[in-house]
Amino acid sequence: MKANVNQADQTGNEQDQGRLAEIPIVDAVFTFRDRFRHWGYRWGVGRMTAEVTPGLYRLGSPDAQSPVLVSANYRMSFDQLRRALVGRAVWILVLDTKGINVWCAAGKGTFGTEELVRRLDRDRLSDVVTHRKVIVPQLGAPGVAAHRVKQLSGFTVIWGPVHVRDLPDFLDRGEAAPEMRRVTFTFAERVVLAPMELRPAFLPLMGVGVAVALAVGWRSGAAFFLASISAPVAIPALHDALPGTWLSVKGVFWGLIASGMAAWAFSVSGWPLLALGLSVTAVSAFLGLNFTGSTTYTPVNGVKREMKGMLPGIISAAGLGLILWVVIAIRRFWA
Repeated sequence: MKANVNQADQTGNEQDQGRLAEIPIVDAVFTFRDRFRHWGYRWGVGRMTAEVTPGLYRLGSPDAQSPVLVSANYRMSFDQLRRALVGRAVWILVLDTKGINVWCAAGKGTFGTEELVRRLDRDRLSDVVTHRKVIVPQLGAPGVAAHRVKQLSGFTVIWGPVHVRDLPDFLDRGEAAPEMRRVTFTFAERVVLAPMELRPAFLPLMGVGVAVALAVGWRSGAAFFLASISAPVAIPALHDALPGTWLSVKGVFWGLIASGMAAWAFSVSGWPLLALGLSVTAVSAFLGLNFTGSTTYTPVNGVKREMKGMLPGIISAAGLGLILWVVIAIRRFWA
């Protein structure tokens, strides 16, 4: 009888070892390649294919009592998580969010209750840990119903902090301090988003600037390009200083300021000044509207209201500006 028990224990240990061998190991060390890749993501390079294979991962040498942290399969989210946990032994459960970060995926539904429950079952987390708790990022709360996860899987959702940098302290304390629950939108957090807005706008605005330069004159073209391309940086940087609640309204104010400064710098006056003001303000307002999706406070309904309220004016200003540029170019040609 004792021999049978020992044999069963040995078989169980072999199965456990086999299960562990199936789980990939990741490192918390951030390499130069990782930094370079993240720099590219900030500029939108390779961002649409920056995915991690969904599943369960080992960081360090976790055991059956080690915490389980849930993440999205957007590589930057995953990398920032492992980077924050140097020297820790944890399990990381990566959901299939189609390469989208936690917050955006929660809003879209891919970082949600069904995917979390499905992943808990598919990766057999109950075979790996003896506790029944998973730590889910607070920003994933819009997509995850904790009580449904408990009902469907038996696992309890523990809400982690807003910022991944607070995870070590959170794990040590066993709970989140009040400041860990606050969503911030600081100068640094806003400006770091500017490259993602700047890169896709650069070539189209340069093309329009060249067209204006050829049709009207290089001063007008240069003024348009420099004033317009400043918006993706200035709007997030001067967010707190520019008037208005809507980002598009802040863009209107910046467009007026930028076109005025550019007109002064390049000696643009008369009808070209009016065309410059209309077109730059339209571009700036649109880029501000586009940046609304990056804020920490604008809900989906708020975005829809802003689009409905501002797009007609933006389109009208852009249309009038275009008409003026064309009229000025025709008059210049026939002069």
